[in-house]
Amino acid sequence: MTGGLHHVEIWVPDLAGALRPWSWLLGELGWTPFQEWPAGRSWRHGSLYLVLEQSPALSGDAHDRLRPGLNHLAFHAGPPDEVDRLATTAPAHGWSPLFADRYPHAGGADCYAAYLEDPWDYEVELVASA
Repeated sequence: MTGGLHHVEIWVPDLAGALRPWSWLLGELGWTPFQEWPAGRSWRHGSLYLVLEQSPALSGDAHDRLRPGLNHLAFHAGPPDEVDRLATTAPAHGWSPLFADRYPHAGGADCYAAYLEDPWDYEVELVASA
C-alpha cells in the first residue's frame, strides 16, 4: 500500500502512566496489543500500528499540542452514540474532555466528534461515522 501510513510512534515521559488511558481507548476502538518491551508498547489495527515509548533519547518531559509538531490523532469511533459513550466514559480512564462547551460539534457543524486530552497533553479526536 504505497503511501499509506505504516505506524505512529508517540514518545511519552511516563510510559506506566500513559498505558492506563491509551490501553483503554485503543482497546475500545478495536486495536489489539501487538508488541511489548521495557520502554514501550504497541497496538495494531489492521496493518497500522501505534507505539507508545518512553525513549531514553527524550530531550524533555513535556508535550505541548499547541506548539509546532503533533497536534492530535483522529480516530474513527463509530456512530454518534458510540462517540457519546466513549466521551462519557473516558474521564474514568484518565482522559479529560476538550472543548466541552462545543461538544459534539467543536470541529464544525458537519463534524460529530469528541476531543479528549490525556494527562501529558496528548489530544485525540473521536470522529463519528456518518
